[in-house]
Amino acid sequence: MLFKKIKLNNIRSYENEEIDFSRGSTLLSGDIGSGKTSILLAIEFALFGLQPGQRGTSLLRNGKNKGGVEMVFEIEGKDVLIERSLKKAKTVSQDYCAITIENEKKEVSVTELKNKILELLNYPKEFTKKQNLLYKFTVYTQQEEMKQIILQDPETRINTLRHVFGIDKYKKVLENVSIVASKIREEKRMKEGITANLDQDKADIVVKEDDLETKHSNLSSIEKEFFLRKEERKKIQEEQSGISEKIQEKKELEQEVEKIKIRALNKQESISNNLKLIDRLNKEVEEIDEKKFEESQIPRLEEDLDLLKKQKEELNEKNLNLTTQINSLALKNQENESLKMKISTIDICPTCLQDVDSVYKSNVVNKFDSDTSNNVKQIEELALEKKLVRENINKLDNELFEKEKQLGDSKILKIRIQGIQEKKKQIEEIIETNQLFEKDIASLTQQIDSLKNSIFELSKFDNIFEVKQRELDEALKQERIVEIKIAELKKEIEVFSKQIEELKERIKKTEEVRKQLNYLNELENWLSKKFSTLISFIEKNVMVKLKSEFSKLFAEWFAMLVSDNFNVMLRDDFTPVVEHQDYEIDYSYLSGGERTAIALAYRLALNQVINSLLSKIMTKGIVILDEPTDGFSEQQLDKMREVLEQLKVEQLIIVSHEPKIEGFVENVVRFKKEDGISRKVS
Repeated sequence: MLFKKIKLNNIRSYENEEIDFSRGSTLLSGDIGSGKTSILLAIEFALFGLQPGQRGTSLLRNGKNKGGVEMVFEIEGKDVLIERSLKKAKTVSQDYCAITIENEKKEVSVTELKNKILELLNYPKEFTKKQNLLYKFTVYTQQEEMKQIILQDPETRINTLRHVFGIDKYKKVLENVSIVASKIREEKRMKEGITANLDQDKADIVVKEDDLETKHSNLSSIEKEFFLRKEERKKIQEEQSGISEKIQEKKELEQEVEKIKIRALNKQESISNNLKLIDRLNKEVEEIDEKKFEESQIPRLEEDLDLLKKQKEELNEKNLNLTTQINSLALKNQENESLKMKISTIDICPTCLQDVDSVYKSNVVNKFDSDTSNNVKQIEELALEKKLVRENINKLDNELFEKEKQLGDSKILKIRIQGIQEKKKQIEEIIETNQLFEKDIASLTQQIDSLKNSIFELSKFDNIFEVKQRELDEALKQERIVEIKIAELKKEIEVFSKQIEELKERIKKTEEVRKQLNYLNELENWLSKKFSTLISFIEKNVMVKLKSEFSKLFAEWFAMLVSDNFNVMLRDDFTPVVEHQDYEIDYSYLSGGERTAIALAYRLALNQVINSLLSKIMTKGIVILDEPTDGFSEQQLDKMREVLEQLKVEQLIIVSHEPKIEGFVENVVRFKKEDGISRKVS
C-alpha cells in the first residue's frame, strides 16, 4: 500500500488543500502549529472514520458546517479513492462515504467503508471491532501516545499489547473455558438432581408390575360375573316384552276410544255451529226483506257524481289559471325592480354612447313604479278570486264524498238482496247435514262401549308389568354395579400400564442423563486439568517469543539513538528497563531526548514485531513518524539518518519541524500557517 494524494476541505486549520505523496521518504516540514499533524489525522480519518470517543469537532474547521477528505492510495497495483465528509447539525457527524476502485464508485455506510478498508489492508477479521489499534502500532502512532503506553501500569500495558498482537484470544479462550466450566457444573447439578431417584424408580417398577398382574386376574373373574348378570337381565326383558305387547294393545284401544270421542265431539260441535249459522242466516233474510230498495237510484247517483266531478275540474282549471297570472305579475314586478336598479346606475347609454339625463332616468323609474303598483292591485284581486274558487272546490269535495258513500251503500244492498235465495237454500242443506251428524254420533257411541269392554279385560296386565319392571330394575342395577367394577378395574390397569411405561421411559431417559453426566465429569476434568494448562502454556511461550524478539529489536533501535553507555531490555510485562553502569535508571530521571529515543525505539520495534507476526497485512511498507526527534541532541539528530536508512520501507512519512531532517529524506513538503489558515508552500 502506498499513499498517493489527499485533499482536505475545511479540516482543522485547512480550507482547501491538496498534498501529493511520493515513494521513498517524505518530510512534512513547518513550524510548530503549522498544520503538519492535521495531515496525518486526515489520513487516519479517511481510512477509518471517526474513532469511538473522537468528536467530529476535533476535525471540522471552526465556523464551518461542512467539510471532508478525499484520499487516493495504491494497493496491489490498483488505485483506490476514498471520500468522507462531515456535517454539522446539533453535533458534527459523518455525512457521506464512498469508495472508488478502478473507476467503479460505490456509496456506502460508515461501517461498510471501514470493513472494506480493513479487507483491502488484509487486517485480521478480529481487528474489525478493535478500533484501529493495528494501524496505530504498525503505521502511525503519535509520539506522545507511545510515551503514555510506556508509562502505563504493567497490567494495562500487557493487555494493550495482547490486543495489538492479536493474542488476547488466549486470554479470551481461558475466560470462555471458565464460563463453559461454570455452565458444565450447573448442568451437572441439574443432571445429578434428575438421576438422584433412578434406583428408587427401578424398585417401584417391580412393585407396579406385580400389582398389574393381580388386577388382570381380578378382571377375569369379574367379567364372568358380568356375563351371568347380563343373561339374567335379558331373560326378564323377554318376559316383560310379552306383557308390554298386551299393555300396548290396551293403550291402542284407549287411544282409539279417545279418537272416537273426539270425532263425536267434533260432529256435535259442527251441529251446534250449524244451528247458529241457520239462526244468523234467517235473521239476515228477515232484515233484507224489511228494507225497501229502489234499483233506479244507482244510475241517478252516478249521474250526480259525474256532474260534480266536471264542476270540480272546471274550478281546478280556473284555480290554476289564477295562480299562473299571480306568478306572472310577481315575476314582472321583480324584473321592474331589477331594471330600476340597472337604470339608476347607468350614466352613458350602451346603445348610443351618450349621457343619460337624470330626468329621463326619473321618468323611466316612475313608469316602472306605476306598472308595479298596478300589478300589485291585480295580484290582490286575483288572490281574492282564487280564495273563493278554493272554497267552492272544498264544498264540491264534501258533496262528492257523500254521493260516493250513498252509491257504495246502494250497490252493497243490491248484492245482499241478490244472495237471499242462496241463503235459504244453504239453510236447507245445513239442516240435512245436522241430521246425518246425529246418526253418526249414535254409531260412534256404540263403538266406544264395545272398546271399553276390551280395555277392561286387558287391565290385569298392568300389575304384572309393574312386578316385572321392578325385577328388571334390580337386574339392571346389579349388572351396572358389576360393569362399573370392570370399568374401574380396566381404568386402574390402564393407569398402572401407563405409569409403568412412563416409569420405564423415565428410567431410560435418566440412564441417558447419567451417561451425559459421566461425559460432563470427564469434559470438566479435561478442560480444567489439560486444556486450560495447554492454552496457558501456549500463551506463555508466544509471549516469551514475542518479548524476546521485541526486546532484541528494542535494544538495537535504542543503541542507534543513544550512546553505548546505556543498556536497555524489556521485563516480562514489556516494561522498558534502562541500565547505566549496571544501575537501573528510572524513566522520570531520563532527559527529554532519551525519553523520545525510548519511545521511538519501542515504536519501531513494535512495528517490526507486528509486521513479522502479521506478514500478510498490506501496510507493512508504510511508516509514519510524528515528531520522532522531539528533545534530541545534535548527536542524536545525526544518528536519525542511520535509523531512517535501516527502516527499509517503501514509503516513509515524517512530521518534524527540525530543519536538519530535510537532509535525511528524499522529498520535502513545507507548510505555513497565516491568519489561522494552513497552506502548502511550494
